[in-house]
Amino acid sequence: MAPWTPFPHAGDYAWDATRVQQQWSQLHLGDAEPLPQDPAVLHAWALFHNGEFQKAAEAGLAAGGAGITAANKATAVYATYLEPREQTRLGLFMQIAERAQAQAAANAQHANAWYWNAYALGRYCQGISVAKALAQGLCQQVKESLEKAIALSPRHVEARIALGTFHAEVIDKVGAMVGGMTYGAKKEVCLQLFEEALALQPGSAIGMVDYANALVMLEGDERIDEATALYERAAACQPMDAMEELHVAMARAELHEES
Repeated sequence: MAPWTPFPHAGDYAWDATRVQQQWSQLHLGDAEPLPQDPAVLHAWALFHNGEFQKAAEAGLAAGGAGITAANKATAVYATYLEPREQTRLGLFMQIAERAQAQAAANAQHANAWYWNAYALGRYCQGISVAKALAQGLCQQVKESLEKAIALSPRHVEARIALGTFHAEVIDKVGAMVGGMTYGAKKEVCLQLFEEALALQPGSAIGMVDYANALVMLEGDERIDEATALYERAAACQPMDAMEELHVAMARAELHEES
């Protein structure tokens, strides 16, 4: 595996397996991942929370089993926020999708297998353009996988955020009528999903950022004040780990672009 771009705030976090286990419910409020019993998997998660994404991915893959989910999340966060090369990023997303699909095939009740398949395919779709992805039928796979993840894990915050984003992006690209008739994308469902996500995890910076983006996509300048307020709330969040720090940095970048 070629070296990955390092997390820009290396050393800011000092999670170890014991602390991760103790604060698991708070750290994993967003993905509802069950607490792993394998110490090797907990170690992979500690690396993830510290921002050592490549080491976390390698440790998760080496551990196997529940470690695959740790590897997928580490790879996804890295590819989304830190990988500068577009083709490399798209390749990483397809690796995640392939691993997640294998997990789902082995255990159809594995909520995060469906979620990471959807997340990776969704990011891949954004990379090749949502319009192209719609034409290839990939977006329908994203929608169905996210709906399965939520059905299997009713408190899954990140799946709700991703599905809300799906509805907003489809409507933004093809319009409300075509989006609704052809792809089942609806504005009211989008807004409800974000409201549910933030009710489950009020401090989700990425939930606030993506909700703000969705409001602008769906209703433009009419909701710009609400979107700005969401960016401001997200930018003021105190991150628990490296992933949350990247989310907060995104919110601050959005505010900077607006000003």
